[in-house]
Amino acid sequence: MYGVRSVTMDDIALQLGVSKKTLYQSFSDKSELVDEVTRNMLEDNRSNCITSRSHADNAIHELFLALESLQEVTGNMNPGVLFDLQRGYPKTFQRFQDFKYDFLYDVIAENLRWGKEDGLFREDVNEEVYAKMRLEMISIPFNEQLFPKTKFSLVYLQEQTLKFFIYAIVTPKGYKLIDKYINKNQVKQTNPKQ
Repeated sequence: MYGVRSVTMDDIALQLGVSKKTLYQSFSDKSELVDEVTRNMLEDNRSNCITSRSHADNAIHELFLALESLQEVTGNMNPGVLFDLQRGYPKTFQRFQDFKYDFLYDVIAENLRWGKEDGLFREDVNEEVYAKMRLEMISIPFNEQLFPKTKFSLVYLQEQTLKFFIYAIVTPKGYKLIDKYINKNQVKQTNPKQ
């Protein structure tokens, strides 16, 4: 669980069991490698979002399925990764930002519309405002000043931010579904760091 900046090309070659020369045959430098890994992660995330939507029974179910996918991705991730990208790999960080504010924004806004149509989310929920708030909530757990990694796991924090968000927008009908999905143990109920 290392940050991007602390891992060297030597470390990567050693972990892969190849020479550094072999690694440089595929990637001209660490920046190119980081960008490619990030691109692949974002594509996996895009695929997971589409899968979550296609398998969801309703908008609340989609949020819990998306949380499970997010938890798989962030389970072994160093929270400092976004900070490292922002500071040392601006092109790659911009790729992340574009994905977040284009694709993820649309996914969240569509989820909000679906939930409102089905009477699970309150009618007064402004899709643009709430989608943007949810986007920022996804990034909050990566802020190590607020949530030190020694005290909180990313998985736990993502669960907590989703609950905070979803309880703020549901109708009584939606509230019952939240309980249903939580009771099915679709999300972990404890913080493994404590």
